[in-house]
Amino acid sequence: MVPEGPPHAPRLDERGGQASVELVAVVPILVGLTLLLAQLAIAGWSLWSAGNAARAGARAAYVGGSPGRAARSALPGPLRQGAEVSAADGVKVTVRAPALLPGVPRIPVSARAGLDPVGGDHG
Repeated sequence: MVPEGPPHAPRLDERGGQASVELVAVVPILVGLTLLLAQLAIAGWSLWSAGNAARAGARAAYVGGSPGRAARSALPGPLRQGAEVSAADGVKVTVRAPALLPGVPRIPVSARAGLDPVGGDHG
């Protein structure tokens, strides 16, 4: 006795067409997620770079140098343009993270650093 299969088993070419339709639907989602993750990584890199620049500016201010010049020189090239450095109450560096897509606004990120050799106010 031969077991009977389903009344209409899909043929290989029918399943291949469905897979193509599913792939076309999934690819834009995967591209969007990849761009989102890459943009988050760039924002993280920008924040880390701003923190590094703020620490460099704080060290320069501590030894009597120019915190703005030190902070800007510590920034990577793509972040220097438009960077804002404030030396009031520590050093604050604000940069705008580059955007991956044209027309998308750049994300502003800030970091603050200061040196307190005395240890702060514990009173």
